[in-house]
Amino acid sequence: MAVSLLANDVSDLCIGKPAVRALPLSAAAGDLAATVRKGPRAAAAACIAVGPARGAVVGRAGLADVLCLLCSSPDALARPAAALARPVSALLPKDGAGEVRRVDPRSSVLEALDAILSGAQVLAVPLRNGGRKKLLAGVAGVTSDFCWLTQEDLVRYFLNSISLFYHVAARSVSSLGLVRPDFLSVRPDEAALSAVPLIRCAIAAETAVAVVSADGHLVGEISTAHLAACDETAAAAIATLSAADLMAYIDYFGSPPEHILRAIKTGLKAKGLDAMLELMEDETMTSFSLSSSSSDEDTGRAHLRRPSSGSFGRRSTEEPVVCSPASSLVAVMVQALAHRVSYLWVLDEEDDCRLAGIVTFADILRLFREQLQ
Repeated sequence: MAVSLLANDVSDLCIGKPAVRALPLSAAAGDLAATVRKGPRAAAAACIAVGPARGAVVGRAGLADVLCLLCSSPDALARPAAALARPVSALLPKDGAGEVRRVDPRSSVLEALDAILSGAQVLAVPLRNGGRKKLLAGVAGVTSDFCWLTQEDLVRYFLNSISLFYHVAARSVSSLGLVRPDFLSVRPDEAALSAVPLIRCAIAAETAVAVVSADGHLVGEISTAHLAACDETAAAAIATLSAADLMAYIDYFGSPPEHILRAIKTGLKAKGLDAMLELMEDETMTSFSLSSSSSDEDTGRAHLRRPSSGSFGRRSTEEPVVCSPASSLVAVMVQALAHRVSYLWVLDEEDDCRLAGIVTFADILRLFREQLQ
């Protein structure tokens, strides 16, 4: 089984992948935010940070990292222009979390899997023949000749060969030990600013921060992917709103309810964050339009319990993706890949649908690695 499954090399998984945009470590955080926003699929996009040595890959950063930088300290909130002028190197984690590792295109799938499971968040794979090599507009002399290889790519690869894992494919995620009870969470009424360290952890782990009521029900999530679809002014919402209200702001970014905008402006004035208020008012919010709902389908989306006060209606397309402890491994893989998420929240139907844990791509890949031994 292992021989036939792992006969492909890493380059086979990178066919059709676009080149990643690159920025030097000395580039400003504000330049990174502008670069990511200009690119396609900004919500999932991120730039690669390159070192002075040719071919050196240092890290990956995106808009969610910029927001965390703006909210990292009272000084950053008070002087957002100075924070945005800081180098890209300030966005990269200092503890090794969210590591980017370069792998050779001729490496085996098994080597790529081991790299992910040994701590790499994402793999940078050099593109062959330079066919898709791009010159980054606005940053002279800096080219991107890498593409990303992610946990999602590997999970999709294993799903395509799921028949080889028939002995575990139909088993429940609970019986396979994939339901992780420790997850990042905040209460709906907690200040969103207090969740910034958790958001940083979620970026590194490619998960999200669960917003959980006092009785253990999942109210929603602060998704790093949804944060990345905002712009720098979302830092004002993080600085002033509760976790529940931040979810509403993110969901309706581009046209948030007027009372949320008033709450943000009032909070900024109360905290003396005049520069952040100016940044928020200067941004042309009208350039960001709400994406139309693709369908009324709600498969795999939870009908979640909302707090009776301080909550706002959210678009159904933004609901967290959930499963139950009894869901099969293959069903969870299909569901996660269909919704383009790397995790599923687990609601226990036998416990009034309280949040029981989280299933992540990292743990699913670890299971496949064990099966290959």
